[in-house]
Amino acid sequence: MRVYYEDTDAGGVVYHSNYLNFYERARTEYLRKLGFEQDVLLDQGLAFVVRKCELDYLVAARFNDQLIVTVEIAQLKRASIVFKQKITTIDGNLLSTARVVVVSVALEKMKPTAIPSLILKELQRAS
Repeated sequence: MRVYYEDTDAGGVVYHSNYLNFYERARTEYLRKLGFEQDVLLDQGLAFVVRKCELDYLVAARFNDQLIVTVEIAQLKRASIVFKQKITTIDGNLLSTARVVVVSVALEKMKPTAIPSLILKELQRAS
């Protein structure tokens, strides 16, 4: 993905909270690549919600940088996924790392629920 002006402060440096957006987009694309669309899951009463984020900012991303955001499953449980993520420049410079815990939630009750078996199998296969 490319860093747009709207992602930066007046000095052209990516504002810290926008890294969360970059990581979120990558996780959404990861699920999409596995065949699962977030809007379809929402229609089925299921959402993946972030429970915890740990981010390390190593080097600032800047306006117009082209970034690569990776997604790796570090741990898969019955109702949660721990993702390990990185943001690098296209030349391989590491800018940020993240550990994100996502929980499967039944929207009707807003309570954790088991990840549906079809999704769980695909996640296991991909990890």
